[in-house]
Amino acid sequence: MPQWLEIQAAREHCARGASIWQWASNDAREPDVVLAAAGDVPTQEAMAAAWLLRREAPDLRVRVVNVVDLFTLQSQRDHPHGLDDDQFSGIFTGDAPIVFAFHGYPGVIHELIHHRPNPTRFHVRGYIEEGTTTTPFDMTVVNELSRYHLAMEALRRVPRMRSVGGDIVQKFDRKLLEHRDWIRSHDEDMPEILNWTWSERQRAGSGD
Repeated sequence: MPQWLEIQAAREHCARGASIWQWASNDAREPDVVLAAAGDVPTQEAMAAAWLLRREAPDLRVRVVNVVDLFTLQSQRDHPHGLDDDQFSGIFTGDAPIVFAFHGYPGVIHELIHHRPNPTRFHVRGYIEEGTTTTPFDMTVVNELSRYHLAMEALRRVPRMRSVGGDIVQKFDRKLLEHRDWIRSHDEDMPEILNWTWSERQRAGSGD
């Protein structure tokens, strides 16, 4: 799996339990949407979704958040690890929609944020008991947790993107169809999935 942080940054991140990955965000401190993740595969898919949105919808302000201690999501009244309301809003904002990628059942996250202000703005993608013997990426696809699903969800949650988001969503839907046809013919994920790495230099029209 990718190594996202240098050792000291990783220690600080783990000590906090949840933090904004500024280097992966382009929100200028006022995000249209928050892409959050907990777990190794969800983190990779959320990072890839943020990367796709930078290329295809560069005007969309995306904040990337990673969570390593799920109890930080709870209110302090429910768990001692819980962030106070100011800390929570500092990470997740007070009103932006949140697309949350999770390695378990979505209901777990909804239960944890029950006492947070405006919890309905959390839109959790997680395990929905789909999948059998298939490719690793297809497991994220059938559970609607793939980078394409996360990116489409983010676009749909931002009203000002509706005029341009439809074409991008259609493009991502076509990629999912291409993925399905590819794995049926090759029994492995597409090279662009297998070989994907984070790069800030990739932008819309870059050809990769």
